[in-house]
Amino acid sequence: MLLGRMFIMEGMGKKPRRPRRAFTPEFKAEIVEVCRRGDRTVAQVARDFDLTETAVREWVKQADLDVGARSDGLTSDERDELARLRRENRRLREDVDILKRATAFFAKETR
Repeated sequence: MLLGRMFIMEGMGKKPRRPRRAFTPEFKAEIVEVCRRGDRTVAQVARDFDLTETAVREWVKQADLDVGARSDGLTSDERDELARLRRENRRLREDVDILKRATAFFAKETR
């Protein structure tokens, strides 16, 4: 009986997770434009296009950052540069690690 109640309680109020979807920059820009027209709320736009409200709000925020209407985050160009620099940093750290190992190996061999 207790197990049955736990199963019922777990199913109450929880929506199944939506699979992650990818959207083109053009689609995102169109959604942002619809939101900016002002005739529908972000929630209505999200419902009309079967999107999450959070995603639509993030797209609008990012668009505002990109055009300079906001300054409380990174622009898309800055995000791209940051990602590129992090990749480069990771690669350089790997290179340094390899060189350290090689140095230790050759130092041991010459003794």
